[in-house]
Amino acid sequence: MSVPTPTPDQVRGIAEQLGIAVSDDEVEAYREAFAATRFVLERIDELPDFLPRAKYPRGPGVRPPAAENPYGAWYVKTDVTGADDGPLAGKRVVLKDTICLAGVPMMDGASVLEGYVPDTDATVVTRILDAGGTIVGKAVCEYFSFSSAGHTSATGRVESPLMAGYSPGGSSTGSAVLLLTGEADMALGGDQAGSIRIPSAACGVYGMKPTWGLVPYTGIVSSEFNIDHTGPMTRDVAGNALLLEALAGPDGIDTRHTTPHPRVHAYTEALGRGAEGMRLAVIEEGFGWPASMPEVDATVREAARRFEALGASVETVSFPWHRDAFVAWMGFALEGYYTNLLVGNGFGVNHGGLFVTSLNDKIAGWRERAGELPYNLRYGAITGQYMKDVTQGHYHARAHNLARQATAAYDELLARYDLLLMPTVPQKARPYPDDIGVAETIELALENIENTCPFNLTHHPAMSIPCGLVDGCPIGMMLVGRHYDEPTIYRAAHAFEQGVDWKTIAVQSD
Repeated sequence: MSVPTPTPDQVRGIAEQLGIAVSDDEVEAYREAFAATRFVLERIDELPDFLPRAKYPRGPGVRPPAAENPYGAWYVKTDVTGADDGPLAGKRVVLKDTICLAGVPMMDGASVLEGYVPDTDATVVTRILDAGGTIVGKAVCEYFSFSSAGHTSATGRVESPLMAGYSPGGSSTGSAVLLLTGEADMALGGDQAGSIRIPSAACGVYGMKPTWGLVPYTGIVSSEFNIDHTGPMTRDVAGNALLLEALAGPDGIDTRHTTPHPRVHAYTEALGRGAEGMRLAVIEEGFGWPASMPEVDATVREAARRFEALGASVETVSFPWHRDAFVAWMGFALEGYYTNLLVGNGFGVNHGGLFVTSLNDKIAGWRERAGELPYNLRYGAITGQYMKDVTQGHYHARAHNLARQATAAYDELLARYDLLLMPTVPQKARPYPDDIGVAETIELALENIENTCPFNLTHHPAMSIPCGLVDGCPIGMMLVGRHYDEPTIYRAAHAFEQGVDWKTIAVQSD
């Protein structure tokens, strides 16, 4: 890439945008100063990018025809085999299509990324393959992962295999669907507001959002550095714990760590220990949201009571901070998503980890194709810029401060209880509207995040486990633990899975 010295008119135009009055002498002085530093850019162009090299051979994969993709969940099918043996030997793993798999197309649901082929493997890819897993493809996700439904991907909406015409949740939409259909044994999702847990709840599978930074985010499209998470989605608790064992731990590149050395555990050792003696806090403010369905709340409360029969202590606790943590996330996201994902081309400027420059350059192309953005992303971009213009980052800064206080409040509560419990989402899955216009697109994209998004901001681990049915739709119960205490979540989740037939907790709407 060659960067020419700016013309006088370019210097004047930029100065005017910045509100700076410049003289002709200034203009020439700035041009000369820039010209004197161009050698730096030329030398950077000469140096390699030092990207991690892919360790295992693979082909480009194939886009399956509609007959092999009835729910629209596959983006690309592959067959990338890893080590000859290991803990994931024989496991078929599908990746959310935000995760770089070198030599295989990646789209992140976005038409502006179509045709992009990564030139490096994400750290999680290498770890899956080193553990003997086989990567069977890339799962469709929402356009730039900016939706909790399943309707915005440029490849078309994704359908639920459980009920025709229903949303399977998002944005890790295809990951959940391909688990449900049995086409993958394990899946990776991404989560900035609930995008692992929401489709897990809608599809009746197990989805873990680990502690922030426990699983390296290197080589994955970033929506916002401070709330990016990636984690396992599986059909059972044991598989979830096993996959997290393969993924967890620093890679020396990603800087998303709340401590210099994240605490890594043998997560499968938490299985089979039962729930006896555990202390669970049912968070009252996780129920009764304006969007909450009474039958969903009732199902989760009944599931919580089943823990008592397993020997746990279950207590309902009022915790008003939970509602304000949701407010803090919303205030943070109004500018944060736009600044990192669109202005910063998915990388921002200060995270300090690996910059995949080919991906940066491809995402930057949205500016010439902004008309292709779905309505919810247009709303996000317009709102983000409006907030910057009007408030100059005031509410984004305030939200950061609130996040710190909310984290401390949750920590204090978790010092008294082993886990927090609440509905994963306030509603059951619902059918797609017949006509999805502007308002419907925005509503579908932003619904169901009330309980999930606070823990993206506070970085606590949270897992959705299936706990009942309402009108035949799976309902998710969310378990939240202390930072790096995923073992306690797995212990409780496995005890519930083994001790309760969740499909017998069934409620019909009035």
